[in-house]
Amino acid sequence: MTSQSGRPIFVLGCPRSGTTLLQQMLHSHRRIAFPSETRFVHVAYEKRHDFGDLENAENRRALAEWITRGADTKFKVLELDAAAVVEEIVAGPPTLGSALAAVFRSYARRHGKPRWGDKRPSYFRRVPMLRRMFPDAQFVHLVRDGRDAVSSLMRMPWFHGDLYAAALTWREAVDTGARLACRLGPDAFYELRYEDLVAAPEETLPKLCAFLGEEYDAEMTKAYRHARETVPSERRWHLRTHEAPNTRRVGAWRERMEDWEADLVEHVLADRLRLHGYELTGVVRPAAPHLAKFRRLAAHRWRTGHVAAVQERLAQAREPNPVASRLTGPVPLTGRSED
Repeated sequence: MTSQSGRPIFVLGCPRSGTTLLQQMLHSHRRIAFPSETRFVHVAYEKRHDFGDLENAENRRALAEWITRGADTKFKVLELDAAAVVEEIVAGPPTLGSALAAVFRSYARRHGKPRWGDKRPSYFRRVPMLRRMFPDAQFVHLVRDGRDAVSSLMRMPWFHGDLYAAALTWREAVDTGARLACRLGPDAFYELRYEDLVAAPEETLPKLCAFLGEEYDAEMTKAYRHARETVPSERRWHLRTHEAPNTRRVGAWRERMEDWEADLVEHVLADRLRLHGYELTGVVRPAAPHLAKFRRLAAHRWRTGHVAAVQERLAQAREPNPVASRLTGPVPLTGRSED
């Protein structure tokens, strides 16, 4: 089976669920280019009104200059010629999705690959945004045992929440995954478990490739070679990508969390853990104050999400242009791969 698909691929999931490992594996496929987190897609969408009518070439240039040189983007990680990308965006279709697609297509072209993807765990909150810009996209949701994901997230220097926030983030991610599976269907949405990915990559990755419409590439299991070149050692929380897939961190929550923490996390996530095939330990009911704090945070996030949804509908009504990408199909390749 050889696919000619050029559909974008987005990887999402609760933070600390293995999305960086999966990104490295996908980039190791001979047909797919998958950069490190760029972090400009959602910001560009939020700032889209600032650039005005993109039918105006100068407005497209302003957008392109912001993407390639803005202080709050990570365009540099792509190692592309900024000036060339600016001109490609200016010459391209007048939509935000097209401008962003031009960047990723340039990245794919540099690596001699016809297809591109992007990874960011928090994309699970932004699938409607991504589908507006890339209607033909495919989404891959990676799920990890919530107890392991929470215990790992709590150890991250960049995570500023508490145990309750971490547990609620995992719950929100898997609940979103369940809704997406129903709404998008098996052609656009695929879910897999981190534990299966690291325990049996030779069995798990071919199934993922089948969903993507791609032939399996055994180089995906050797993604650690690419990670050693692209994942810096100072990002110590990603250093496991430098190793061959293994299960050493599966179940690490047992040593990382205090008893009351493990009891609370398992209790509030129990139904969802069980649904995804994770064995429960049968904990006692947590203390009432802990449960009450979790529920208050859940209610606050629900209210915040409702307000954000209303604001997004208003923002859409003020858009001067459609946002959907008009750059579809495989990336036209020229030159040799730089991998």
